[in-house]
Parts: sequence; C-alpha cells; structure tokens
Amino acid sequence: MVSNLAGGRPPRQAAESGAQLGALEAYAAQAHGFLSAGGEQLTQLAGLLRPLVLESWLRSVRGGIDPTDVLDGRGLRGADLVRYRDAHPIAALMPLIDKLLVQDAARAGLIVTVADQFGRVLSVHGHPEQVAAAAEIGVREGDDLSERRIGTNAVGLVVRTGRATWIHGPEHFLHRMHQITGAAAPVHEPDGRLIGVLMIAGGMRVAKPEILALVKAAATAAEMDLVLRAMRAGRGGAAAEPQRTGDAGADAGPARLGLDVLGLGQPQLSVAGERVPLSQRHAEILLLLTEHPEGLGADHLALLLDDTDLDNGTIRAAMSRLRSVVGATVVGSRPYRLRVHVATDVEALRAALDSGDIESALRLYAGPVLPRSSAPGICDIRDELRVRLRTAVLASADPGVLRRWTAGPEGRDDAAAWAAYRATVDRDSPLYAQIEAKIRVLDRRLGADATQMQRFGS
Repeated sequence: MVSNLAGGRPPRQAAESGAQLGALEAYAAQAHGFLSAGGEQLTQLAGLLRPLVLESWLRSVRGGIDPTDVLDGRGLRGADLVRYRDAHPIAALMPLIDKLLVQDAARAGLIVTVADQFGRVLSVHGHPEQVAAAAEIGVREGDDLSERRIGTNAVGLVVRTGRATWIHGPEHFLHRMHQITGAAAPVHEPDGRLIGVLMIAGGMRVAKPEILALVKAAATAAEMDLVLRAMRAGRGGAAAEPQRTGDAGADAGPARLGLDVLGLGQPQLSVAGERVPLSQRHAEILLLLTEHPEGLGADHLALLLDDTDLDNGTIRAAMSRLRSVVGATVVGSRPYRLRVHVATDVEALRAALDSGDIESALRLYAGPVLPRSSAPGICDIRDELRVRLRTAVLASADPGVLRRWTAGPEGRDDAAAWAAYRATVDRDSPLYAQIEAKIRVLDRRLGADATQMQRFGS
C-alpha cells in the first residue's frame, strides 16, 4: 500500500477521517524508509510529509537525532522537579487547566501534558494506565520534549514556532513515539513571551480538528487568566505595553519589532514602524534567536555563527553591541534569548507555505536568507526555506506560480521547474515552444557541464 502513494500528497490539516489518517501514516512510514536510507534518499521526503513536519524532520536530521533513540533516564526528577514545577508561573493556572482539560481528557482515556516554555514536561494528567503508557515512550514528568532533544513532536514544534499544531503517529521523528498523536498549543504571558505548552495526547482521535480547537481554547483561557491576574496586581498597563525607557528596542512591544532578512538588500529591523539598518552579524544573531525561542548558550550560538574560530568573549561583545541597537531589555542572557516577539519575513514566508498559499510565499520571497552570510546556522535556514518553497512550487502544478518561479533568479535555470511549467501549457501554443526551447538550452548546458566534469575527473 505504501509504495502506491508516492504520487499523492499528505493531508495538510487535521485529519477528519480514518482514510485520511491511514494515508498520512503510510506517507510518514514511507518517509521513515527514505530517512533510514539516508544520503540522496532524503530528497524524497518532500513529497511525503506536511511542510511543517518536513521542516522539523530536516532540522532533526541536521541536529544529529537518531530516530531509533531509546528512552533513557535523563530529565528533571524527584525533589528538583517538584521545586521547579511549584515555582513555575504556570503552576497558578493548574486549577483552570484541570477544569478545562484534565477532567474531560481523563474520562475520554486521553492524557494532558503541561510543559514549560522550553518543552520540559511539568506534569502529565489522565488515567494512571494511560499516564504509565505515555511514560514508557518518553512523555513523562521531567522529560525534555524540545525538538532539539527528541526531534519532531507537538510540544517541541510549539516551543519552536509559537503556534498550535498536531503531530500524528509516524510523523514523530522518534520511532518510539509512533503510537501516539499529540495536539498542542502555546500559553503566552501578557507581554507575548511563551510561558508553557498544553498538549492532549492519545490515539488517532486526537487528530480530529475539534481536539486541537479544544486545547487552543484552553490555552487562550489560560492567557486571559494571566492578563486578569496582572490587572488585579495593578500591572495591567505594564503587562499590555512594555516600559518606555527612551531606548528604541525597549520601546517596542512584541508586535512592533520586525526583522527583514530575505533578498540582497541590507537587513533591516523595524522598530515602531521605523526601519533601522542592521549589520549582517546583528541580523544573523537576531534571526538565530527567533529560530531558537528556548534560547542559545554562548557555545551553541558561536557554532551557529562560525564553526571554526568564535570564542565566548567574541559572542559577549557581539551581544553587547546588538543590545545597543535593539535595546537592553530585548535580549536576555543565560541563555541568550529574545524577551519579546520579533516578527520576521522568514516567519511570514513559512506561514504562507504552511497554509498552502504559494502565491503569497513567492511574493514574500525577495531572495535567499542573508545571501552574503556563511554562518552555518544561517546557511541551514537559507537552504531549508529554498527547498520548501521550490518543493511547493513544483507540487502546485499552477502555471502562474511556475511562470513566476522560472522568471526569477532561483528558478531561471531550474530544469525541473521548466518541465513542470511545460506540463501546464497547451502543446499547440507559442508559449509551449518557448518553454521547450529553454529546456533544450538547459539540457545542452547540463550535458556540457557533465562532459567537462568527466574530463576533469580523468
């Protein structure tokens, strides 16, 4: 059955029928086969996984995560976990979470997982048998469910993207998690910072749209409770608006900072509607911090910026200069992390791709991510976005989309895109002849290049 699915497309949204889930499972199972093969076989993943899942899998592969990883004893345990959980701000929301989610989930044979802003599981609720079964596959109190630690999963994706999502069965990167489905949503502080993640997990019932809607509604109620608590404490204004200190970065709230890094132009930061030019290094750091909302240690950030010769002292100096540009309160330390939301054109492009709006994605794609940067972390983002966009363009079979792609610098010499474009055009039209001529030019060029390489090799 799996071998017959290569020509189709995986479901984009939460599945509503057993047939859809069966197809999704088959696609994901086939993708795991290509993943095991490695090498060039990884290019086959694009046609088998939802875009959000594909993007996460590629990060998991680059992060060196082993899909056959077995459960270990790592995690926060015992008194250390109790102290951490009791002191965490989300502890005050537990009565509300219990009322909105836990009681009904337990009766339905599902579990509710509450995690912190980094993906650390604070508590797991439900029938003891289901809680024990979840613990056996790695969803247990004190465990780290961040994408960086265990690869693709619902909690890890919410921590990374800040958006509600669901992951079903074999879409999980780790084999041991293939028997569950998770639907998760973020809980934010009034100032926009992520405070935690709520997840309902169980069997295929969790893939229903109403389950994701339920967990999102509970997360929204929790956020409103935090706003009311802040107002009662006399901090309503401070919660709704950041303090104004005269510093441009500190003056900008979560929705008023923007970062533009696509294309050949100079990267720019938008502050309260005004555009501020950024150096390439500052743009690299800001973009990497938006990609890692859980924060980056100095060593990790140094490797993402330059895998050869950056030391912690250089990183500290760069962060100090960055704070002088964006504001002292925008970037936190230990680890380095953003304290406010910075909207990026990369984020907007991903959102368009996630929703299947390829035309908007092409309009947003002004060019590669920071094309002059050689930072390893930036190169990964650049390659990942280009692969996602190109894959979506080729899969669209839309002549307008393909025309726009082949007219741009990225698609001008893309033989596969020109072939896909030709397939959408009437053979008797003059345009078909023009496209055919372009493909012949590319074929001759590729043939000449191959001949030269053979001569060089001999």
